[in-house]
Amino acid sequence: MATYAIGDIQGCYDSLQRLLGLCRFDPRSDRLWLVGDLVNRGPASLETLRYFRSLGPAALTVLGNHDLYLLMVAEGGAKYRGKDDTLQEILDAPDCGELLDWLRRQPLCHVEGNYCLVHAGLLPQWTAVRARELAREVEAALQGPDYREFILNLWGSEPAAWSDDLAGWRRLRVIVNAMTRMRFCTRDGTMEFKVKGKVANAPAGYLPWFELPDRLSTDSVLVTGHWSALGLKITPNLLALDSGCLWGGHLTAVRLEDRRVFQVECSSEEALPLKL
Repeated sequence: MATYAIGDIQGCYDSLQRLLGLCRFDPRSDRLWLVGDLVNRGPASLETLRYFRSLGPAALTVLGNHDLYLLMVAEGGAKYRGKDDTLQEILDAPDCGELLDWLRRQPLCHVEGNYCLVHAGLLPQWTAVRARELAREVEAALQGPDYREFILNLWGSEPAAWSDDLAGWRRLRVIVNAMTRMRFCTRDGTMEFKVKGKVANAPAGYLPWFELPDRLSTDSVLVTGHWSALGLKITPNLLALDSGCLWGGHLTAVRLEDRRVFQVECSSEEALPLKL
């Protein structure tokens, strides 16, 4: 039995299947850990969702920002950008309702042993255990009877920092933004969402979230994606797995038991022009 953690797929279903073949993944005995962003921008988001749903307990995914964007578009909580998105096939599918219901029941954060699986990262004030507690608050809203109201109040980048005193939609929004959108933040946990690109692009006073010297999650191994410009980054307490498949890079898997890296190049049919 092996567990393979896989970086952002974003509808690159052909690359996914070639990667699983390289890993010799067997759903009868192996497990997949997915860092989120299963869908959007790539050409086969519908096939990707259907495939992972069909795997049952052999596949565990956390929610990424593109997964949540799909849920928001479906409920009218975000404007469909159209040109950059490849979600319409899902929205038009006869099993759309079943797929979206499955998606919104996936966790925001998963903690198992010394590992913490989350799409973007954790604020410096949070241990992995605390992050899991906070993720449950979001999951309760997303999976509850009033989930549409939650979706309609999810959009936005404020507040930009965590406080234990936060309540209501503002509290849930900070949790979601940290775990699905964050790249840079200050030592006190104030997030910045406008700047993307390489680590060298950090605004003055900000650091990549994983370089903050006092973050409380350093005793866990965080398995993340989201940051394609960062590329594959492996340290004792970080497995950052978004190696930019969608942008013509690689789709990456790491076998957790021995940290062996498996990679396939993105196919030319799936790759988008690199945004500079």
